[in-house]
Amino acid sequence: MATFNSRKGLILCSKDIVDAASWYCAIILVVLILLTIFRESSSMNNYDHNIIESNHLLSNKPYCDEIYVVGEGETLNTISDKCNDPFIVENNPHIHDPDDVFPGLVIKITPSNHHS
Repeated sequence: MATFNSRKGLILCSKDIVDAASWYCAIILVVLILLTIFRESSSMNNYDHNIIESNHLLSNKPYCDEIYVVGEGETLNTISDKCNDPFIVENNPHIHDPDDVFPGLVIKITPSNHHS
């Protein structure tokens, strides 16, 4: 520890220490604020995901995208049951024959909870 012969040197040393301490406090405060912001955005994403998943589990029906590609062995009845859309033929005017469904056919899905 250095000793100073003059009072002026002691005051300058004290100001340097206080200045450095205030900068460290400011940096720590900024880091804490940034961590809080990232934590909140992360928890909000998890919250939204949990809501979607809980709605999915409550519906007892698998979630289907609005655009659905027919897979091998699927029929309009199985897709309707799977996606909870009883109006597949009505919402897809390009399907002329409900029995003529083939793998790769693209259809629009509107779950029945969206119909009023």
